[in-house]
Amino acid sequence: MKLRWSACVLALFAGTAPASAQTVSDYLARIAAIDDAGPQLNAVLAINPDALKEEAAARAIKGPLAGKAMLIKDNVEVAGPMPTTAGSLALKDSVTGRDAPLVGSLRKAGVVILGKTNLSEWANIRSSSSSSGWSAVGGQTKNPHAIDRSACGSSSGSGAAIAAGLAWAAIGTETDGSITCPASINGIVGFKPTVGMVSRTHIVPISHSQDTAGPMTRSVADAALVMNAIAGTDPADPATAEADRRKSDFTAGLATASLKGLRLGVMRKQAGSHPVLLALFEKALADLKAAGAELIDVSFDTPPDMGRDEYSVLLYELREDMGAYLRTLPAANSPRTLADLIAFNKAHPEELRWFGQDTFELAETTTDEAAYQAARANSLKLAGPEGIDRLLREHRVALLIAPTDGPAWPIDLVLGDHFSSVGAGNLAAVAGYPHLTVPMGAVEGLPIGLSFIGAKWDDKRVLEAGAAYERARTVAVPVPSLKRWGE
Repeated sequence: MKLRWSACVLALFAGTAPASAQTVSDYLARIAAIDDAGPQLNAVLAINPDALKEEAAARAIKGPLAGKAMLIKDNVEVAGPMPTTAGSLALKDSVTGRDAPLVGSLRKAGVVILGKTNLSEWANIRSSSSSSGWSAVGGQTKNPHAIDRSACGSSSGSGAAIAAGLAWAAIGTETDGSITCPASINGIVGFKPTVGMVSRTHIVPISHSQDTAGPMTRSVADAALVMNAIAGTDPADPATAEADRRKSDFTAGLATASLKGLRLGVMRKQAGSHPVLLALFEKALADLKAAGAELIDVSFDTPPDMGRDEYSVLLYELREDMGAYLRTLPAANSPRTLADLIAFNKAHPEELRWFGQDTFELAETTTDEAAYQAARANSLKLAGPEGIDRLLREHRVALLIAPTDGPAWPIDLVLGDHFSSVGAGNLAAVAGYPHLTVPMGAVEGLPIGLSFIGAKWDDKRVLEAGAAYERARTVAVPVPSLKRWGE
């Protein structure tokens, strides 16, 4: 249950722009004013009841993150009384008493865990047709730039919360687009690290091949600070075996990073066809060029079998990985398999009112391991060696750039999401390579991000390029209106 504040506090904070530095009390008041009341963004799912008490101790820790208040997506475990629900009623009482290693690292660095954010239920893997940002536990998350429009997903609550100034930063998770889409559409910075740079232990999974957690912030510098805390090897997560060797001080040199002489591959085919978005992209390209970057057009057509095989991988790994996670839950009455979740949803019509669970049901029948192994090998090859790696090598470019996504679409619980065909994030997701989105402006007041995609383990260079673009950007980025679109 979230805290409730007095009417005078609500009046004080409603509609105000986020301050550059705020205390836990300030954030709690703002959450009460515009998340619980006012426009009711539904971005924050639960408040840490010990946040105020933990703040003083956190500020005593030396370091740049001391006392910073962060929100954690509610598929990431946080020790204490808050459950980790993944948005589902099946886990509404799942209090594990465990910190995910990334949360433990944040606490060690002095971060105050403010609470948990809403998300697309089960990270948007339950149904082939759904409304991003909806969960049975938290309801529908709204975009603070236009509260009748989508906040995208699955890290919708994290994106909306940071855009609205409800915390200093948030943790999101991504399998394919779930950090970068909500970051772009909510007008903030989102960073999907190389898969294996950050531990996934005690995070509700979809796919061990593609899942990762990452920061969602208001600046690239803040994202780099968070990465310094959460990157590293976790013995319980084999994918992170190289992380200690590959990580670095992600903030070092960030303030002076230059675009001069940096060759960037421009993915024009991934920019869509909307004339206003294309004009905005051209302004971003002009800013990059004025700052010294060399822009090289690259042409890429996504092989149709990459997406087909990615889907097969996600189905197979969902059943396997979800079952493995559920069997670690301490409560005796916890679901233990994907089949248990399917049965729970059938027994609880409130779960299935707006959309079904056809993806869950298909995953439950996807058991051919040989077909899975072949699909993983092919999708990884097409996205990595024959995708990003080939483009970087053949065009002698350091990074690839494109608009991240189109503008936010109207929330539609009946017909579901209306995704655009803009962006190249699918390549980075399947390959497991780093992908950063930085605000580059807006289309009719709706934010649009610019993507920077790099090679595996090239996380630092991606962040440096994004920070340099952030300084070079001449286009104003929108401020959340907390109103319906067009009002």
